[in-house]
Amino acid sequence: MDIAILAGGCFWCTEAVFQRVKGVEEVKSGFCGGHIKNPAYREVVTQRTGHAEAVKITYDPKIISYKELLMVFMATHDPTTLNKQGHDVGTHYRSAIYYTNEQQHEIALRYIKELTDQRVYENAIVTEVAPATPFYDADDIHDDYYNNNRLQGYCQYVIDPKVRKLMTQYADFVK
Repeated sequence: MDIAILAGGCFWCTEAVFQRVKGVEEVKSGFCGGHIKNPAYREVVTQRTGHAEAVKITYDPKIISYKELLMVFMATHDPTTLNKQGHDVGTHYRSAIYYTNEQQHEIALRYIKELTDQRVYENAIVTEVAPATPFYDADDIHDDYYNNNRLQGYCQYVIDPKVRKLMTQYADFVK
């Protein structure tokens, strides 16, 4: 098993997408990229801790590669908006790839260059690529949020389209 840490705006969205990906064993919502120990959600949303809402993905690299995870990640959020995903605004909603080793770092940089060279996005990719700092789990209420709250408005209007995009654009990767 290997670990990937990705921040694509609201961690509920990112968690819901990766829970459906083949080879992913566990997805944990939490915080990464900040400067205080064990922040609470109420502290992170003040934007004073430096953390991003992120997910820690435990996956089997024999089933899905790190690059394939990045392909899903980049396709299911907007990597061109700084500190914003839809109506979610703030530094804690930034797009970020937190690499855990030099190989992940190189793969992330190459993939972003590939997307840029192919002009996949109209605007420049602003996804932060940084070494992983300690990952802190979010409160239990955030675990499995989408699956437990499918009828909630945010889930229907924000998360459902991301999950549908995974199911159609990356059907080969779906469990």
